[in-house]
Amino acid sequence: MIDLHLHTTASDGRLSPADLVARVAAAGITTMSVTDHDTVAGLAVAGAAASAAGIRLVPGIEITSVADRRDVHMLGYFFDPGSAPLLAFLEEQRAQRVARVREIGARLVRLGMPIDVDAIVDAGASRPGSSIGRPQVARALVAAGHVASVQEAFERWLATGLPAFVPRTGSSPAAVVDVIHDAGGVASMAHPGVTKRDDLIRPLADHGLDAIELHHSDHSPDDERHYRGLAGRLGLLVSGGSDFHGDPAASLMPAPPAPPSSRARRNALGLVSLPADAFAALEARAAGRPRPA
Repeated sequence: MIDLHLHTTASDGRLSPADLVARVAAAGITTMSVTDHDTVAGLAVAGAAASAAGIRLVPGIEITSVADRRDVHMLGYFFDPGSAPLLAFLEEQRAQRVARVREIGARLVRLGMPIDVDAIVDAGASRPGSSIGRPQVARALVAAGHVASVQEAFERWLATGLPAFVPRTGSSPAAVVDVIHDAGGVASMAHPGVTKRDDLIRPLADHGLDAIELHHSDHSPDDERHYRGLAGRLGLLVSGGSDFHGDPAASLMPAPPAPPSSRARRNALGLVSLPADAFAALEARAAGRPRPA
């Protein structure tokens, strides 16, 4: 099995890189990619653990871009994690994340729901190269007793257009494609069925986008049919993965009597896998890309 969309505590995941690899191994996954948000801080530890477990680790990342004041997540694979331009770009991304978290915290104070923003920022600073964002804010809201769950925090306060939402500023999707390419990698648009910005895909394909994420926990069969056809028409490759964040209640591979919800699928490993031929196509594209100096 191949899962190219996994998160660790280097960004908003619940498991450390080493613990994630252990869970991946237990689920029978043989090729994985850690795709933390705007950071490569978890790759070295995950790589060592994966090597010890006989698992192939592909360097990965999920970079947040902005189009029309909305987040558009772009996945990068097979790049050089030590690329100086990439690391400088990511440092700026993380600085913008901290500023956004502080503004969200200020809004929550005005709404009568204070949280300890300094603790969130300090926790991120204690892990060099890591990143923070709304999931940590949501967990702080739960800890402070303002909401009952992370889901409630997003549905009532943090999601787009709600009282504590702060629009992100940042680079365009095309600029992020360039950053990934300059580091020697391939670029894929993450979960287009969630982002719902199909209008961006053709211009990005013309700009050099390599792939779109077809296999994803939140994609329905209709989504997969739609994006498989779109990828074929535009000459794009496809990527895929669970988008696993390591929910404490997650199981390795649940087998409920009914088809699992997208939330249950995100909280499981082994339910979403990229076909081997699709992976080989991504790898071949990366092999043909010039390596950074």
